[in-house]
Amino acid sequence: MRVTVLIPAHNEAKQITETIASLRQQRRPPDHIVVIADNCTDDTAGLAQLCGVEIVGTRGNKHKKAGALNQVLDSLLPIFGPQDAVMVMDADSALDSGFIHNGVEYLATGRYAAVGGTFTGKPGGGLVGMFQRNEYARYARDVRRLQGKALVLTGTATIFRATTLQEVVAARKAERLPGLPHVYDVRVLTEDNELTLAILHLGFRILCPPECTLTTEVMPTWTQLAQQRLRWKRGALENLIDYGWTPITRSYWGRQLLSLIGIVVITAYLASVAYSAVWLGGIQLSPIWGAVTVIFMLERVVTVRQRGKTQMAVAATIFIEMVFDVFLQAVQARAFWQAAWRKERKW
Repeated sequence: MRVTVLIPAHNEAKQITETIASLRQQRRPPDHIVVIADNCTDDTAGLAQLCGVEIVGTRGNKHKKAGALNQVLDSLLPIFGPQDAVMVMDADSALDSGFIHNGVEYLATGRYAAVGGTFTGKPGGGLVGMFQRNEYARYARDVRRLQGKALVLTGTATIFRATTLQEVVAARKAERLPGLPHVYDVRVLTEDNELTLAILHLGFRILCPPECTLTTEVMPTWTQLAQQRLRWKRGALENLIDYGWTPITRSYWGRQLLSLIGIVVITAYLASVAYSAVWLGGIQLSPIWGAVTVIFMLERVVTVRQRGKTQMAVAATIFIEMVFDVFLQAVQARAFWQAAWRKERKW
């Protein structure tokens, strides 16, 4: 298969050369690399050009990453055939050396329409960066245990059959899928999640195999992380609202329900701890909450084992990582609130 890589980039001068280098060092290098310079005010395009790749500048794009990709895909897809594959990856990601080789092998079997990756976090970010790296390690572990059956083809890096993307466009044009007749729906906050739902609703299969791995940037501050996760969580919820209740979305709606239950449970847990500390003169957990604490601790330790003994010890304390969990639950609650009240969708 011929592999064309598209890298949408907005002011990514600090990382674009590392991203391109990871493509050059692939066991099976891509056939063509295109950096889509989207409204850049830094030297992203210049540095990418020095790396010998094609540069395409967006024209009047107001739709962020989705709009930038659509402008290029609208031109490329009509000339692509069954032997073409399109890889979309973030400009702040770096592929491990076997990603494209293994991804193409899975596509070549004919069983899958797209192959995504699992990722680890790059260094940096202090405590909030550590929490994200642990979170990503747990996510990758879950995907491995499910034998690559991930719910989302993440924007960090995914290889699509060109024919799959062509069918998405055709289905949108025929109004069998939401959105205008482009690959990406520009109305949504989480275009990668929406495209995943679109592909699944067309009856195709996806995979995130353990051989396709990469590293990606972590958010360096709590404020930036809150903005990112609010977009992710609200966007995922609104994608489900757009698609409604279908055989495909049932499991996704179930996860939203579990998230809502999680907010209730963690609120009740913290309220119980606070009540014991303030009114009973010390933390005195009931047997039920004590059992919950032990189960939670074991889950935290086991799922972060890949990150080493230090992170396992951090997880065993429970309350250190509880800060991150409460933070995510608060963001989730805000996402539910904004979606319910139809607040303006913003990146």
